[in-house]
Amino acid sequence: MTILVAAVDRGSLSAASRQLGIPLATVSRRISELEKHLGIRLLLRGNRRLVLTDAGQSYVASCRSIMEDVAEVERKAAGEYLAPRGELVISVPLVMGRIHGLPVIAEFIRAYSDIRVRVQLTDRKVNLIEEHVDVALRTGELPDSGMIAIRVGLIRQVLCASPSYLANRSTPIEPADLALFDCVGYEDVTPGTSWEFRNRDGLQTVSVTWRLMVNSIEGAVAAAEQGAGIARVLSYQIDQQMKSGSLVTLLEEYELPKTPVSLIYPSQKQVPLKLRAFLDFASPRLRQRLEG
Repeated sequence: MTILVAAVDRGSLSAASRQLGIPLATVSRRISELEKHLGIRLLLRGNRRLVLTDAGQSYVASCRSIMEDVAEVERKAAGEYLAPRGELVISVPLVMGRIHGLPVIAEFIRAYSDIRVRVQLTDRKVNLIEEHVDVALRTGELPDSGMIAIRVGLIRQVLCASPSYLANRSTPIEPADLALFDCVGYEDVTPGTSWEFRNRDGLQTVSVTWRLMVNSIEGAVAAAEQGAGIARVLSYQIDQQMKSGSLVTLLEEYELPKTPVSLIYPSQKQVPLKLRAFLDFASPRLRQRLEG
């Protein structure tokens, strides 16, 4: 069941082989043996991805439920509900994880010697249940779901530039002035040539001219530091640059509403003590860091 679900989740037998650390031939043989045992076809092997048959979809859904029950039994057997111990899987955004998440996590594992932590530094919105992640740090409004959320802060979306760039080009007074300045674009957050701002009448969309487009927020910050133009980033991403004076913020009165930051975890009958310990430990420390 584990091999089948891994193959379905990863989209191919070879990807499941790499994830599970077992030979590809073994993965293929085990799934064939399972189909022979059941007397039904579970998978259709397409050119690009595996496709489940109707029977396969029903069977995999049942497998997930069974595997979760087994995991629950194993957690109880390991004593995760008796004392804070075991492995904790945490997903955090890449830059926020480096600046704020990892320092708190390092402090946490020093305080709880019986807990191991596996950290996923990724900007991808992971599926906590399907990917067996205990808790995630998320930015933005959260959709209604089976997740429990603990708000740990609010962050701003800001414009920034280097003092040297502004000294050569002057400073924009209102969003419309940005048409006269070079801008640094970040493809995943500010695609195209339109940025939104808040004004007295609601939201205002401004066309900007980008001279440089990057696919990394750290690249956008570095480019702005080097005088490539005005970048739009989240406030925590330039904490160090603001303190050193290598970047300054612009048009603060036109900023969009602040974005919430939350710790989220799946709703469950009983929260493992390792997770409860982390939530109680990390929440106040993240609030202090994000408010600072």
